[in-house]
Amino acid sequence: MILLLLCVFGYLCGSVPFGLLLTRAAGLGDIRAIGSGNIGATNVLRTGKKGIAAATLLLDGFKGTLPVLVAGHFGPPAPLCVGFAAFLGHLFPVWLGFKGGKGVATGLGVLLGECFPVGAVACLAWVLTAVLLRFSSVSALVAFGLAPFVALALGRPGLAVLAGLIAGLVYWKHGANIARLRAGTEPRIGKTA
Repeated sequence: MILLLLCVFGYLCGSVPFGLLLTRAAGLGDIRAIGSGNIGATNVLRTGKKGIAAATLLLDGFKGTLPVLVAGHFGPPAPLCVGFAAFLGHLFPVWLGFKGGKGVATGLGVLLGECFPVGAVACLAWVLTAVLLRFSSVSALVAFGLAPFVALALGRPGLAVLAGLIAGLVYWKHGANIARLRAGTEPRIGKTA
């Protein structure tokens, strides 16, 4: 029962659409009508408001980390289950008709909360790929593709499974991006879609 309540808490944390809330509060309208239509930080950056994009990134990450840290007080497997629930909350928020974001910042937040070294390596992979290639989508695919192997290397098989599930969903949510990458039409970071 406690695990179920924790998972509901995790889902509700993950389901808060910070990108949408912050852009509306800033008078920018509905972020879903801009660029890619996504509610995440990369699309918020397309408004030209770097501060709001940074705030979206941090808050979307925090809503993945917080539930994991809270669940950590209840022992395994609570952090893994609750982290996954938070990630699903971002992808499928009840408030937006279950049409959410792609889960990159929230997924990284979950990894950071569950095992900081795994999350840190994934974040570093994202940053390095973004600097080198300037594609947010490629950065996400590299970061999450790497995470399960880092978890395994650190002797965390349960986390490797969670990271693999998150990676699978991130890849699925990036299907259109992958198609645009193949066609050579994927926008680079900071450019309009």
